[in-house]
Amino acid sequence: MTSFLITCCHATCAIPEAQRELFKGLEDRVTSGEGWEPGALNLAQGLAMKLSTPLVHGDVSRLLFDLEQIGDSQWSEISITIPEALRIRLGDRLNEKFHHAINVKLDEDFKRHDSFIHLDIHTAPIEDGKIIFECTGDSLADKFAAIALKSMTIPEIAASIKTMKEISPMLEGMLQKDLPGKIGIVRITVSQSFFMRSEPLRWETAKKAIIQAVSTAAISINSLPPTNLQFDF
Repeated sequence: MTSFLITCCHATCAIPEAQRELFKGLEDRVTSGEGWEPGALNLAQGLAMKLSTPLVHGDVSRLLFDLEQIGDSQWSEISITIPEALRIRLGDRLNEKFHHAINVKLDEDFKRHDSFIHLDIHTAPIEDGKIIFECTGDSLADKFAAIALKSMTIPEIAASIKTMKEISPMLEGMLQKDLPGKIGIVRITVSQSFFMRSEPLRWETAKKAIIQAVSTAAISINSLPPTNLQFDF
């Protein structure tokens, strides 16, 4: 059986009270797409509920701290001005909370399941109506994405599959785990046009279609015999 984990790094534009003075006068940037990914958390929550699986998400704006990156790249040109000692403590706390939740899920699931699919949820200001399933080249993720794509039958949704060319440090860390053939990673990026402007469909309609397609893929993956997934083990 295959289990699932859902992550959403850029879920919110929240700035903790301790750092709000730093962003005074920059509220428009924080609440814009620069500070978060509108709609991503809402979609991730719907997927987690449908798949009955945990959701691990960021709880601060990426203008404060970007969980997808590592090192100095995790800080924006605004937050990098925080005194180094405070930055180290804040970064350690945010990283530990996020990655600990992922590792606990992995450890628990591999006691009961043979394989694991990580769904990394994003929205972006890409072409209206577009949804992209990006895979890292492993057969498990490729099979899952292909089934989800086939299940996306609404004409207004332009869904496609791509090989992930730029892998974030967060996902790179998942790939480096010593579990060959057992982890599939699918990054799902949805056009913000659905959420921001109801174009070409209302957000709730598009979200329902995505959740149904992903659910269909999850059910199908778990009904296939292991030989059809072409694992390396």
